[in-house]
Amino acid sequence: MYKTSTLYLEQIRWGGKPQCPYCSSQKSTALKNESRYHCNQCFTSYSVTVGTLFHKTHVELSKWFQAIAIVLTASKKVSVRQLAQEIEVNKNTAATMLSRIHQAAIDDPEFLQALITGKETEAI
Repeated sequence: MYKTSTLYLEQIRWGGKPQCPYCSSQKSTALKNESRYHCNQCFTSYSVTVGTLFHKTHVELSKWFQAIAIVLTASKKVSVRQLAQEIEVNKNTAATMLSRIHQAAIDDPEFLQALITGKETEAI
């Protein structure tokens, strides 16, 4: 499931063509057995989650996508406990996710909508 979610995020974020979040180069090499890339321009290693609300979290992307859909489509405010129960994480994790989703809704609402609708966005 993780690989599928990563490929989906790569398609939404980059249109399937990896782009270094540090130097914006599209010259990169996929690292074997990892969902990471090595930039041949600035020589850094990166994944599709760098610079997004998913960066440095251990929660599966599929749960993130589910949480975003719940928050964006809810008719009223989603509580931390409700989100935790629906996506099966603890309340502290749900609180962090909810906070990041709310911040992303302010900073980059097009990206969140693209995740829900499946349409590509401009490079982030």
